[in-house]
Amino acid sequence: MRVLVNGACGHMGREVMRLAESGYMGASPAAAVDAYGDDVSVHTHLEDAEQADVIIDFSHHSAVCALLDYAVDKHLPAVIATTGHTEEEKARIYAAADQIPVFYSANMSVGVAVLCSLVRQAAALFPDADIEIVETHHNRKLDAPSGTALMLAQAIRQVRPDAAVTCGRSGQARRAPGEIGIQSVRLGNVVGIHEVLISTGTQTITLKHEAHDRKLFAEGAIAAAAYIEKKPAGLYDMQSMIGG
Repeated sequence: MRVLVNGACGHMGREVMRLAESGYMGASPAAAVDAYGDDVSVHTHLEDAEQADVIIDFSHHSAVCALLDYAVDKHLPAVIATTGHTEEEKARIYAAADQIPVFYSANMSVGVAVLCSLVRQAAALFPDADIEIVETHHNRKLDAPSGTALMLAQAIRQVRPDAAVTCGRSGQARRAPGEIGIQSVRLGNVVGIHEVLISTGTQTITLKHEAHDRKLFAEGAIAAAAYIEKKPAGLYDMQSMIGG
């Protein structure tokens, strides 16, 4: 499986390149692309890249439209591993999935996908419980709440469709019945911690995932690429891959 890595000079792009070079899950690097690349082996434009079997994008959400135009033109499956997309950008992702296989997930961790399944199950079993999501990341993260926290909230809303999501709480803001609260913490060099607290008043269930090394997201992205390489056009995610 020949992989084109877009955003190859970023931290995650470099991780994907290293794994592909090692042959992880049968991957091999086809091309490295980065608009800000300063290495002669890195292309600054997608159009100059060598032929590939699949694209993994770890660049920036604003690049997704140009990336998808290229992927559709070349009939290449695409793994979108960036977060923070605007509604217009999300619409482009969904439209591209009508023509090519697109893997789109706010988190490339298989462990987080398992967490989503467990949270959804617990929310269904305790329909009246209060639910709060607490996410912690490094102090350089741009978006809050994290895409993963929103993904967890959506997993809960699959069994609680009327639940409102509240991001942050301050002042005299009493908790509304049935709401899903999300709190964001930014400090130090934390890779990523997502904790879901489910309380009935008489008991509390805590479900938690902690990322120790960003390499796990690169591993998940390559696993996603292998999963969709031969798939028909459509929109895929981690739940699709783990069968949840």
